[in-house]
Amino acid sequence: MSAVELGIGSIRLPGDLTLPHPCTGMVVFAHGSGSSRLSPRNTAVARALNQEGFATLLFDLLTNREAQDGENAFDIKLLAQRLVSTTEWLIEQPSTRGLPAAYFGASTGAAAALVAAADLGRTISAVVSRGGRPDLAAPHLEAVVSPTLLIVGGEDRVVLEINRDALKRLRCEKVLRVIPGATHLFEEPGALEQVADLAAEWFRRFASDGSTGPHAVQA
Repeated sequence: MSAVELGIGSIRLPGDLTLPHPCTGMVVFAHGSGSSRLSPRNTAVARALNQEGFATLLFDLLTNREAQDGENAFDIKLLAQRLVSTTEWLIEQPSTRGLPAAYFGASTGAAAALVAAADLGRTISAVVSRGGRPDLAAPHLEAVVSPTLLIVGGEDRVVLEINRDALKRLRCEKVLRVIPGATHLFEEPGALEQVADLAAEWFRRFASDGSTGPHAVQA
């Protein structure tokens, strides 16, 4: 893992870039409100993806000053713009140029990932949402063309209904996976491991060189 600094306009955002060898794709993480690139859940998923040959970038979507204002964590347009700029930066780097790009978003970060994916179109090979808030990206859902996996805990009932509604609105290849007994943070034994396994499978299908997959919908 190497520390990187992302320059977006006049601001600088710290990130952690991990490049396994060989790499088959790269996954950019978008954390949820109140979290950061140091999120233990996202770092655990990132490690699992590294073992599968995926490069990962975890970075702070907001500066320290911006993060002090809680409203910024729900400024999905701002967060999505940061994701787009970061993705464009990654695509230009010699170490990641040519790799399929994908997003892994959690909570509000999943909304930002979906908006960014809608903006970048087929540049984004796949999106995985963990306990996501796709309702915050509602105006953009129909524009998403990236195959999208929605993962929700079975006990996270409100978010589960939100994701079921989003599944109907998405026009891309899409799947909803429900992890029985899991709550919003997937803190139950084995729950996060299931998230990592499902994400790795999805990225292998859609965000590895030459991968394709059929349309599927499951609730």
